[in-house]
Amino acid sequence: MKAVYLDHASLDKNDLDLSALKRLFDELILYPVTEKTQLLQRVHDAEVIISNKVMLDAEIIRQCPALRLILISATGTNNIDLKQASAQGIVVCNCQGYGTASVAQHTLCLMLAMATSLMKYDQSVRQGQWSRSPTFCILDFPVIELAGKTLGIIGYGELGQAVAKLAEAFGMKVLIGRLEDRPEHPDRVPFADLLPRVDFLSLHCPLTTETRDLIGAAEFAVMKPSAFLINCARGGIVNEQALADALRQKQIAGAAMDVLIEEPPQPDHVLLADDIPNLVITPHSAWGSVDARQRIVDQMVENTVAFMQGQPIRQVNSTG
Repeated sequence: MKAVYLDHASLDKNDLDLSALKRLFDELILYPVTEKTQLLQRVHDAEVIISNKVMLDAEIIRQCPALRLILISATGTNNIDLKQASAQGIVVCNCQGYGTASVAQHTLCLMLAMATSLMKYDQSVRQGQWSRSPTFCILDFPVIELAGKTLGIIGYGELGQAVAKLAEAFGMKVLIGRLEDRPEHPDRVPFADLLPRVDFLSLHCPLTTETRDLIGAAEFAVMKPSAFLINCARGGIVNEQALADALRQKQIAGAAMDVLIEEPPQPDHVLLADDIPNLVITPHSAWGSVDARQRIVDQMVENTVAFMQGQPIRQVNSTG
């Protein structure tokens, strides 16, 4: 089978073992990136397409008569027209659960960075403040302990549970939030009641109509001025202008974001302004440990082998 990987550079930084994947195909062409104008020429005769974020809409899929299998090198399926794939009998498989440990540790990393004023101290040292200090240390920025603090988690699936386990190891009290239209649960705290109680709020829910702008001006207004927001879920769950305003007005103590609505962001993005205090942004890298990315490769191998054996796994569409 001929296979093409349309955005190989989004996964592999020359640190992964692709040998097992390559052995499965007669030909595997690795394209670092694929622009829209290049797409049809690259896929029209492929039997297998691998894509992370490149859009495969109905028009493109219709023009791929040899296509039998689409491998998504991620979990999300929004970049594939699943209905058209099903209509043509094309199996679509994704990858699942590969980044739990990576995202969970990144979440705790961001929490620790907030709690210890890590970025501020690093910058201070580089600017010579420690060298000029009359004492052996500088304590110009607040340092708090996670132990004894309350962590609120929105989204208690595999990721939320992994973060809770790590937080409890630090001695934190964990509260699980319940959104308004969800069934009552004895172990869940209603969202409105959760917000004023937490010292840290960590988001691990999907972006849906229900969760878009879940955290906005009204929510920041009821949070503790000492509270921190962590978002390693999806951009759009947090209203970005409201976050910028809340930080400038010191309605909350700080925030750390691994995701934004637009990725990559424009240089004039609202959260990239240089006057926003105590904001840390990482470039959607929480998922990207070498271990997690190798799991994606391994799962794509498993998906392909299962497809060849006529028993697809991790299939996200119906082919009758």
